[in-house]
Amino acid sequence: MTTIAYIRVSTTDQNTDRQLDGETYDKAFTDKCSGGSKERPALVELLDYVRDGDLVIVHSIDRLARNIDDLRSLVLELNNKGVTVRFCKESLTFSANDTSPMSELMLNMLGAVAQFERSMIKERQAEGIAKAKDKGVYKGRTSDMRRNAEIHKLKGEGLTNTAIAKQVGCSPKTVQRVLKQVA
Repeated sequence: MTTIAYIRVSTTDQNTDRQLDGETYDKAFTDKCSGGSKERPALVELLDYVRDGDLVIVHSIDRLARNIDDLRSLVLELNNKGVTVRFCKESLTFSANDTSPMSELMLNMLGAVAQFERSMIKERQAEGIAKAKDKGVYKGRTSDMRRNAEIHKLKGEGLTNTAIAKQVGCSPKTVQRVLKQVA
């Protein structure tokens, strides 16, 4: 059995040290992006890496997913592979053949709270942007022309989107979006 840690923070400047402090694990997968989607590089790698009998530990439910449907499907997908999932902060463990009704209830309730919290964050962000626009201090995201040109140049040299993203310092999704804009 391999113990695998999944660690997620929302931005690249946030620190991951506190999440599984004191926990012992063999391998860690770390994402520095929003939990609002299941399309996260390290999460995708983790799902491909895990095997029957493994244990995945996560600091808390909202670190795995901020959407109740994603949370439930991720736990189910892992359990269907024979992988046990343990949320340290909530002291909840889910395995393919040993999930109690109380644990299911807690997963659903805490997952709903995480989803609600994400909705509130997005609402406050939209309100802040609207006020900043009214004051004329928010212009929105501007396109980085040099970065986009570099992306196209590297693609022309035959690099993969992942390699381009690493070299330019952005996500593979950004590379894909920039390449589609001109296509």
